[in-house]
Amino acid sequence: MEQGTGASGAAAEPLSPLGWAKKACDALMFKYGAAALPPDRFHYHQGVFLSGMEKYWKLSGESKYYDYIKRWVDSQVQPDGSILKFNSNELDDIQPGILLYNLYEQTGDERYNKALHTLVPLLKSWKTNRVGGFWHKERYPNQMWLDGLYMAGPVAVQFGSVFGEPEYFDLLAYQAILMAQHCKDSKTGLLYHGWDESGAAPWADPVTGCAPEFWGRAIGWYPVALLEMFDYLPEDHKDKPQLVQILQDLLVALPKYQDSVSGLWYQVVDKGERPDNWLESSCTALYVQAIAKAVRMGYLDASYMDAAWKGYQGVIDTLTFDENGHVVIGNICIGTGIADYDYYISRPTSENDLHGAGAFILMCAEMSRAAR
Repeated sequence: MEQGTGASGAAAEPLSPLGWAKKACDALMFKYGAAALPPDRFHYHQGVFLSGMEKYWKLSGESKYYDYIKRWVDSQVQPDGSILKFNSNELDDIQPGILLYNLYEQTGDERYNKALHTLVPLLKSWKTNRVGGFWHKERYPNQMWLDGLYMAGPVAVQFGSVFGEPEYFDLLAYQAILMAQHCKDSKTGLLYHGWDESGAAPWADPVTGCAPEFWGRAIGWYPVALLEMFDYLPEDHKDKPQLVQILQDLLVALPKYQDSVSGLWYQVVDKGERPDNWLESSCTALYVQAIAKAVRMGYLDASYMDAAWKGYQGVIDTLTFDENGHVVIGNICIGTGIADYDYYISRPTSENDLHGAGAFILMCAEMSRAAR
């Protein structure tokens, strides 16, 4: 497939998906020194961006990207393996632990091992609702959010594989299944943003406890997380067939809601006909990544790559460049809680924020494998 230059026409020549991943990494590295990546704690904003960068480094072999990741991690993980600043009761602050595996493998430095053994075992005593579902954050009792599977699933399943602790396979498979059971809408095939088992949240449906809307990026985290879990979940695990079916059902549903003109998906996924709804880049990037990886791993038919390439090109077509020649990824919804339609639609957008850039790099890294 021919790769476009973006709607601005600012690129001198067409770039490959891997070329766009590099552009995004470079733009963020120019903006932030590694130790200055916001926020000032061990958090998924840095984690998703650097996870994308790690995938780019593995594909390109360019050491400066590995070095940048290591500098950030080393600004957070102390010589004794303790973590300088993180919230031990928020799943969002578990996710960057995914970066520690590669650093431990590359260096053999025991502080990375110790940090992993600080983070992941927290999940064994995590606060749960009455059926065993992880609270997303301590200040949101009984609430499960789709985002939470990305925050805890991949890091914990890899932990189970690396350290021979298979109980993590069962624990996180159960979380994924619980989310699907309670958040899936049978009519659309989509997943609501969250579920409050107690029904106490102001947004919770009085009967189901579900969030009222299908928010774009939340839906994206879920299949991306499942596929990363599959990288380490044993093929013969008892829950693997059910998880694969959940993944397939969701990814098959998504192209039905893709904008036919732009290739992008909407902020509120199923309401593209509403004039105040808008096209959002980070959810599109996550959907593209998940569809393409599912095809590569044999979970989806190759025909779904048509939707993936259309979404990829849709994001590329929105890109612009700043005065320094660095790529600008726009139309990224800022961090968002759960509420009603008007709340999602009125959320501000940002440019080159870390989770949007991370989603973009994850997409480009995966599409580079499809382009070979």
